[in-house]
Amino acid sequence: MPELPEVENARQVVEKALGRVIVDIDDTDTFECRPHMPGDIARALTGGRLTEARRRGKAMWCDTVTADGSSGPTLGIHLGMGGRVIVTAPDGERTSQYGGGDPHVGERPTDKPEWTRFSMTFDDGGQLRLFDKRRLGRVRLEPDIDALGPDAAEITRDDFRHRIGSSGAPLKARLLDQAAIAGVGNLLADEVLWQSEQSPSRRAKTLTTEELDELRVVLRRAIRTAINKGGVHTGEIIPFRKTDAACPRCGAPMARGTVGGRTTWWCSREQS
Repeated sequence: MPELPEVENARQVVEKALGRVIVDIDDTDTFECRPHMPGDIARALTGGRLTEARRRGKAMWCDTVTADGSSGPTLGIHLGMGGRVIVTAPDGERTSQYGGGDPHVGERPTDKPEWTRFSMTFDDGGQLRLFDKRRLGRVRLEPDIDALGPDAAEITRDDFRHRIGSSGAPLKARLLDQAAIAGVGNLLADEVLWQSEQSPSRRAKTLTTEELDELRVVLRRAIRTAINKGGVHTGEIIPFRKTDAACPRCGAPMARGTVGGRTTWWCSREQS
């Protein structure tokens, strides 16, 4: 599933839709819009506006106002494994697209119309669309985010020390625990642990205060870099997460195993 940087890029795209009056919504995909029935989201939001696009970790949602200007329900948008948020300009010309890439996603001859799982049309003729070939995304009202820990890009030093350093779990497993810290996925965890030269299987509570502080610095830097470059797939170690690859820093063989239930790659020398 997308990690924090991809969702942040999508959130920035959704900002292009803020303040525009909603005149129509297609919410007929009952799987993508579950548990709502067709028309539920449309009735709740038509005539209103999106006012702010928010994110915590991998979760994204929008504040809304109704047609009379009162506070409306929040709208959660989950990208699934490969969903794309597309926002078009008032004249129909594309202004932005989640994650970059092909500017014609959703419009190519091979793209089926039903792969646009949700759409919101504005009074200026533009649209917000969720294009999701694999149908693993989600659009729903009033999403529950209370179970999520602090955002990985914003967590404070003291909170990070406590939430990561107090756990007896393997370090990678703790970083992946969304209730502890929200936003770190499999690729970002491998990238951060490689950059900080930490073993993914090391018990989190054995890290010193200095090591925890350094890990947080590396994590925040890796997130910023991934956002700027378009996603976690741009990380330094990602191309070397494969059989017979060598660590690009020291030349030692890359090792593979399972940590926290996830396939994990690390440098056999520096992260042993």
